[in-house]
Amino acid sequence: MTLLENIRAFLGQISLEAGTLLPKQLVALLLFVGVILLALLLHRLAMASLIRYAPLKESDLSAVLDRVRGLTRLGAVLLAAVIVLPVLPLGGVLLGYLRHGLSIMLIALIGWTVIVIINLLSDLRARRYRVDLEDNLTARKFLTQIRVLQRTSVVFVGLITLAVILLTFESVKEYGAGLFASAGVAGLVLGLAARPVLANLIAGIQIAITQPIRLEDAVVVEGEWGWIEEIATTYVVVRIWDWRRLIVPLSYFIEKPFQNWTRESGSIIGAVIWHVDYRVPIEAFRQKMKEAVAASEFWDKQVVVLQVTEVRPQTLELRGLMSARTSPRAWDLRCEVREKMIAWLQETHPEALPRVRAEVGPAPGAPGLESGGSDSGPPDEAPPHDDVAGAPDHLRQPRDINE
Repeated sequence: MTLLENIRAFLGQISLEAGTLLPKQLVALLLFVGVILLALLLHRLAMASLIRYAPLKESDLSAVLDRVRGLTRLGAVLLAAVIVLPVLPLGGVLLGYLRHGLSIMLIALIGWTVIVIINLLSDLRARRYRVDLEDNLTARKFLTQIRVLQRTSVVFVGLITLAVILLTFESVKEYGAGLFASAGVAGLVLGLAARPVLANLIAGIQIAITQPIRLEDAVVVEGEWGWIEEIATTYVVVRIWDWRRLIVPLSYFIEKPFQNWTRESGSIIGAVIWHVDYRVPIEAFRQKMKEAVAASEFWDKQVVVLQVTEVRPQTLELRGLMSARTSPRAWDLRCEVREKMIAWLQETHPEALPRVRAEVGPAPGAPGLESGGSDSGPPDEAPPHDDVAGAPDHLRQPRDINE
């Protein structure tokens, strides 16, 4: 006999002996209450022993025990009720319903407890890594793994718990057996219906392992530049630079190309473009740009270069390259240097600002434009309107009233 059968046999013997002295209903009530109280006492003793012998008061084990104390207490009560129910003098139908309901509650409680433990351990691990530092590549790597695996594990535990609960129903069990036996169109339809969810779950596991993206990575997705703010179970939230949010499915980062500016490190090279006149003093411009970059607090003292990258009909294109530790600092550095160089050109070399050149006047040797005119050209001096025959009154020159 198993331990459960021995316990039930012992409780049945107590119920028979007490039934000779007390009414059966009272015996059943006392037996039920006694078993529940015994389960609560055993739970209290077990929890006290585990907390007492935990290595440290602030250890993960102590935190887990504090968090699941109430759930395990409820589990002990449900387990005691399941054990004592067959001994009680109840009808077969009522007993079956009660046992089924208690079994469902116990399964759901176990799944809930596992999810609570997963979330708690994930939070405890995540507290060890800080992402508010500039050199946070390692922290973002481990934090991404923790969060993605946490959410994926919670989903899997929830699905398994729901499946076990459904299998306690005979009708569902028979339908599932028939579905597996047929393995035909119904299975194919269910597989196609679940494909988006399963694809995103599998993509989440791939991202946690291979990590094409991490939390707070600077990325360019669908032409939008921003940071990875959240990696959920089936989607990713990208915080765009203007505070908008771009919601992208997890599978997008596995199936489509995108830019990750902080894949290996946060350092990045920024570029500034100036369009200037041909008379710009390039060497003086280069020295001034280097001074402006060196004076900035955003420069990481790695890269500063000025090059003439394009010669256009009206202007020259100058490109300045400068590096920074993070993409936000690179953006601020570019804006600062751009403004300083424009101000320097306006103050010291205004002739170097972009302008449009054109020659105004007659072209040499053009017919009919030489002084003196010709028979085919216009007269040197046109007669006034009042000397022109037939000119209207409002175009004639006014004359003195005394004439």
